[in-house]
Amino acid sequence: MSDSLQRETSALLATCPKGLEELLADELRALGAEVDRSTVAGVHFRADLATAYRACLWSRLANRIVLCLLREEGIEHPEALHRAVAGVDWSAHLRPGATLAVDFHGRSEQIRHTRFGAQTVKDGVVDALQAQGRPRPDVDLQRPDLRLYAHLHRGRLTLGVDLSGESLHRRGYRRDVGHAPLKENLAAALLIRAGWPQRLRDGQALVDPLCGAGTLLIEAALMAADMAPNLNRVRFGFHGWAQHDEALWAELRREAEARASIGRKRCRSRLCGFDQSPPALAAAKANAMRAGIPALIDFQGASLGQLQRPSELGDEVRGLVITNPPYGERLGELPELVTLYRELGEGIRQAFPGWRLAVFTANPDLGHRIGLRADKQYSLKNGPLEAKLLLMDVPDAADVAQDAGAGSASGAATPRRSEGAKMFANRLEKNRKRLKKWLKQSGESCYRLYDADMPEYALAVDVYDGRVHVQEYAAPRSVNAAQAQKRLFDALQVIPEVLGVDPEQVVIKRREKQSGKDQYRKQASTGERFQVHEGRARLWVNLRDYLDTGLFLDHRPVRRMLGEMAAGKRFLNLFCYTAAATVQAALGTQEAGGATDSVSVDLSNTYLEWARDNFALNGLDPARHRVVRDDCLRWLETARAEFDLIFLDPPTFSNSKKMEGTLDVQRDHVRLVSLAMARLAAGGTLVFSNNQRRFQLDPGLAERFTVAEISARTFDPDFTRRPDIHHVFLIRHREGA
Repeated sequence: MSDSLQRETSALLATCPKGLEELLADELRALGAEVDRSTVAGVHFRADLATAYRACLWSRLANRIVLCLLREEGIEHPEALHRAVAGVDWSAHLRPGATLAVDFHGRSEQIRHTRFGAQTVKDGVVDALQAQGRPRPDVDLQRPDLRLYAHLHRGRLTLGVDLSGESLHRRGYRRDVGHAPLKENLAAALLIRAGWPQRLRDGQALVDPLCGAGTLLIEAALMAADMAPNLNRVRFGFHGWAQHDEALWAELRREAEARASIGRKRCRSRLCGFDQSPPALAAAKANAMRAGIPALIDFQGASLGQLQRPSELGDEVRGLVITNPPYGERLGELPELVTLYRELGEGIRQAFPGWRLAVFTANPDLGHRIGLRADKQYSLKNGPLEAKLLLMDVPDAADVAQDAGAGSASGAATPRRSEGAKMFANRLEKNRKRLKKWLKQSGESCYRLYDADMPEYALAVDVYDGRVHVQEYAAPRSVNAAQAQKRLFDALQVIPEVLGVDPEQVVIKRREKQSGKDQYRKQASTGERFQVHEGRARLWVNLRDYLDTGLFLDHRPVRRMLGEMAAGKRFLNLFCYTAAATVQAALGTQEAGGATDSVSVDLSNTYLEWARDNFALNGLDPARHRVVRDDCLRWLETARAEFDLIFLDPPTFSNSKKMEGTLDVQRDHVRLVSLAMARLAAGGTLVFSNNQRRFQLDPGLAERFTVAEISARTFDPDFTRRPDIHHVFLIRHREGA
């Protein structure tokens, strides 16, 4: 044994992602380290230089391996930090002319920014070296010769040389990462928690049905081949350290290369990855090639619906299915994901009976859609997200066959539904049957199918020409959030099944109490719009990008009425939104025609552009049908033109910064109506509408004008459940006034 292996044991720190400290401590012990304790900073251990090098080379879990030079209490002020750092003999660690970088973590009352903390540490090093007559080292933040690690927590400073350099989770193989990549050391931790090392010894198989860039499979293959995870790394932090022992390092590296060569040849386990994305599969194959284990993994293109046990795995082979499916960080992603998790469960039950399933998700409620009970759960962080690894046994073939036989008379498995989901599905079917005759007679393709008919399922479900827009009404605080989430997932599972639509065509939004400007706030930026028809009109709608879709379905009868009333008239549309009402008025009826000209007023550039597109879609002349961007109140106060038909449909409340003051329809409707009536020609009609459920028309208006409430006549069969969803009045000048 060489003299270098007799190096004195030193204090070290291994950092890792939060939640992995226990696993990392076990791993370090297996590498020969003496673990002292785990703290918020990581795992503190003692080891000689050879073991420290092995930790850098072989640790599958650590981010960094730090040689501790200083641990000191009572560091609250910059002066104390500088003094502590300057007390270290830096000439023993930093070669003359070497560059330096400092990674600083933590804070105190006086040291509030990591950049300031790093600067203070750097100044301490520089001052100590200059006091010894050494030249001032340069700072290189990208590729320094020596990287220092400093951690300050509750006045306790830990300072040392970062022996790893770049974070150890970056193995070097993953240049093509695909979408939402999983860090390599977290992937290794998931495999260890799921029992993959033990299954390796039994020669079992591993499958990832949603493999993406292949990180889980590659880390599993490195374990199977007894290959050091950082064997392909060219440079570590210790290479620029003044006490680096190159001979010792070369010996440890040769040992690792020999183990990898033997391990790749002896590997008995089969590893298979599936994904339906060709770019993801191409990235996974390239990553596996760079990792040095391409022959150990079989990548295949397949969706969950096409998932089958690989032919080379006989019926007697058992193993682990592990995957990291999408989480649904945005509400709009949930319809597809509810179906994806259900299909994952069904596919695994059919293709891998008797196997072990491990699913890593930041949305455990989605995990429940798999339909299998987790007997173990581990909480872990995936970046900023709180996530869980769910472990569950897949029923054996006999149980799967029994479940399939019970599912239907034909023996085909049917999607599992809770009792609540069954009731919700039945209500959707009932509503479809009720509306079927009306839809056939009217020809309408956009309609409301469900509107919180069952209090437990507080949703509005609207169909737009075969696509589905779901709005979840915010649950009161008295409703258990977890139960509300479960019911939402039940609904999102049922809706595509009952309506026969692809989950990708289902959009979900949450409807909450909003200010007037929320109507205009973007929810997404897909630009995904499509045409629908309503009567004679063709209109653009967008289900994803805004809270509303561009077409208020409950006002369909009002727009139809405006089209019937508008023949040969001058039409004004106030608070016009996307001007669907103007399109109907301009087109009119086939027998009588439409409005001779129109003006549509709104404050939003976004929706006025939408209105222009609707006009162009229907061949309306922009010279006769104009849009005006203005505050409707201000415009009415300054306008001089008269109109024969006016549509006034203000928001319930608006506090847009583009407006002067705020608008409250209950408070301000008298002023609004009065100003609109000033622009109404003799014999004309003002159609005043609003969606304030408790709205009460000021009695004084009925004394000044002829007023008729026609709300009851403005509901088609799909909106009869909520007679207070809007209020509509016809207002005319009194004869002789």
